[in-house]
Amino acid sequence: MKSQLYSEDPGAGRPADPILQGGRCRCGYVFFPMQVYGCERCGSRGNALTPQPLSTRGTLLASALVHLHADKSRPAPFTIVKVALDDGPVVRTLLADDSCDIVPGQRMTAKLVSLQRDDGETVFDLRFVAAG
Repeated sequence: MKSQLYSEDPGAGRPADPILQGGRCRCGYVFFPMQVYGCERCGSRGNALTPQPLSTRGTLLASALVHLHADKSRPAPFTIVKVALDDGPVVRTLLADDSCDIVPGQRMTAKLVSLQRDDGETVFDLRFVAAG
């Protein structure tokens, strides 16, 4: 799991609802992921930027179906989505279920998907699904 990006409540071998690890500047700007290098709006840095858990719900802005990937070990096709979170930041990640039809403006929600690595370890990755 990418703990600098999201976390979950530990539970009996299955992923819980994710919590996105974002941030907020004292000017009110909300961003993802959390970082301390400087606010994109006002330039403040350091202690002006504080951790802020973010909503895992948002609105689909765009999607793209990838038929061929440079990494031959990544099976295609897969869908990349761009989601505007209800808290403000825009997130790009994979669609959890490529078989569902999605359209811009549709409500989406994040979930953690379990994946099996080559070494046999189970890891969780953040994906989006159509809400509902």
